Amino acid sequence: MECALILAADCVVGESLQWDDRRGRLVWVDIIGRRIHALDPETGEHRQWPTPGRVTSIGLRADGGAIVGLERTIALWDWGDDFRTVCEVEPDLPDNRLNEGVVGPDGAFWVGTMQNNIAEDDTPREITGQSGRIYRYTADGRLAPMTEHRFGLTNTFVWPGADRFVTADTSLNQLYLYRWDPATGLSSDRKILLDGFPRGLPDGSCLDAEGMIWNARVAGGGCLARITPEGDLLQVAELDCSWPTSCAFGGADLATLYVTSARFTMTQAHLDARPQEGGLFAIRPGVRGLPAHRFGAPESTRSTTDTRHADPQTPSRAT
Repeated sequence: MECALILAADCVVGESLQWDDRRGRLVWVDIIGRRIHALDPETGEHRQWPTPGRVTSIGLRADGGAIVGLERTIALWDWGDDFRTVCEVEPDLPDNRLNEGVVGPDGAFWVGTMQNNIAEDDTPREITGQSGRIYRYTADGRLAPMTEHRFGLTNTFVWPGADRFVTADTSLNQLYLYRWDPATGLSSDRKILLDGFPRGLPDGSCLDAEGMIWNARVAGGGCLARITPEGDLLQVAELDCSWPTSCAFGGADLATLYVTSARFTMTQAHLDARPQEGGLFAIRPGVRGLPAHRFGAPESTRSTTDTRHADPQTPSRAT
């Protein structure tokens, strides 16, 4: 399986990759770079927008805009300069920040928190405790915790079944399986799905059309691990980056698997030898993916057609 560099994005921490089927483009964030990126892989058009502080995640909305996780707040954004804050998360825990954020099949924005591991000068900070939690923000403006479990570093939100939810704690190198119900949230018990896989640590994930989980192995893993919803390892896809962070199927046929990466904490000598770190990569895994869920729309109304709607006429920064 050949890996190709699609864009030398130089992201410090590229994350939260999504395929916007309506516009035929990939969107993702650079947390420390404080930017949202968009790339049309057919034309090569690459756009960037600065964000008010570190941006941790992005999801697509049913009305065509985006929902964005910033360091401590959730905002609505319409591909311009105005980020409209709709919710503050954990105002009583000032040392925490948001991390993973994904729109679920219920049309809600699921976000995870963690102890802030980035200092004011953008250098690493040590995580000293398990203070993270998973929340669900709905279109009617309600934010609710999904579990009492605490996490060191929340990552991976995928739903491989009508009542199943998979998440990860990167700091413990574990993926977990929960049962969940839209009315009651996540179950109090959980099953360890994958523990101690020796290639890096678990970061973001996506599902393919066969219901299998593709997990980016950050922190030196240099690969994607394809596993079953029962935790069996099926395949390891090698990548040309050391720190893959998130993945999403894209293209009109959803047959290309795109991957973001990071260069956070890497030495200049390493980057001189591997300048592609922080780039956007692609592989053709031989399976197709699923379209992204959209905030405010249940799974039954999810879009499957690339209609390439034009953006609103708002200021942007292009490269």
